Amino acid sequence: MDNVALIVAAGRGTRAGGGLAKQWRPLGDSTVAAHAIAAFATHSGIDAVLVVTRPEEAAQLAPGVDWVPGGETRAASVRAGLEALESRAPRHVLIHDVARPLVPAAVIDAVLAALATHAGAAPALPVTDALWSGRDGLVTGVADREGLFRAQTPQGFRFDAILAAHRAHDPAAAPAADDVAVARAAGLDVAIVPGHEDAMKITAPGDFARAEAILRSRAAPGTATPSRESRMDIRLGNGYDVHRFCEGDHVTLCGVQVPHDRALDGHSDADVGMHAATDAIYGALAEGDIGRHFPPSDPQWKGAASRIFLRHAVELAAARGYVLANVDVTLVCEQPKVGPHAAAMQAEMAAIMGIAADRVSVKATTSERLGFTGRGEGIAALATAALMRP
Repeated sequence: MDNVALIVAAGRGTRAGGGLAKQWRPLGDSTVAAHAIAAFATHSGIDAVLVVTRPEEAAQLAPGVDWVPGGETRAASVRAGLEALESRAPRHVLIHDVARPLVPAAVIDAVLAALATHAGAAPALPVTDALWSGRDGLVTGVADREGLFRAQTPQGFRFDAILAAHRAHDPAAAPAADDVAVARAAGLDVAIVPGHEDAMKITAPGDFARAEAILRSRAAPGTATPSRESRMDIRLGNGYDVHRFCEGDHVTLCGVQVPHDRALDGHSDADVGMHAATDAIYGALAEGDIGRHFPPSDPQWKGAASRIFLRHAVELAAARGYVLANVDVTLVCEQPKVGPHAAAMQAEMAAIMGIAADRVSVKATTSERLGFTGRGEGIAALATAALMRP
């Protein structure tokens, strides 16, 4: 894994008003946090996204978004995220404040490019206004603005170097304003790359209006196609599977054992409904089918529970920043009767995929006694899955 984005979203965010932490407040048709996550999840150079948040607020995240508990300070939250990433051994990590939800892809590009030659890189804008010092409402002096920059995020680093820097840093002895300060205290060189005004930080109540204006400008009629940061990515996939009957006393359909005078024959547990749903998700990701990921020639999958395959597909989608919007499964058979078990199947599928039961449909039909299903030779299943990347 080369590049991981670490989104810091554990702050209380109350200065922006609204009675809710700013990261969970609405922005356009989504939330501040969702926009920040999408900026990285949709970027082709980012392999995974990890959010650091408060456990009691994790439910605000979309299903499938990877998260870890944060700390009482920003430094503690970043440290927690870095420690959680150590086992994944990424090459680079981009640390980003959730309060900057509209960071353009070009800024992320610039940080990643600079990391090819530097241990750290961060976006910034030159200070162009005059700088004063003051006291009691009066100007007491003028400061030189030459060589001064307004820092932004994401701030990118070679992972091993910034993890070591945070482990060595004592925030009580030397408070650090951001991760660049921690890196420099550890002797790391940090390159400055061009920032962008759209990468504004939401701090005060009025900042929401400015952010909304940026969103409107990106999607305004008559302008260029909305940027990939603001365009939702929706994918649909279809799955189809068939298993013949063999000797047995039950069939497993959508994770539920249904009594029957025969069983379904297959390399795994032959759960035809779950196989179709799994292939639908793989299809939406352009990732082939179950056979590509779990070859039937591999004996370790003999008799395997199909939940293993389905969960893998869901986790693969989540790793790419997609949320599973819904799954619709249709079972085609004359027997057994699916209706009495449909609710249990719906609940089981939802639990495996980590989504609400009302986002899962399981239904059945017959083929009017036509074909192999009509002759009672087996069961077929069709499934559709919808993935969204905000």
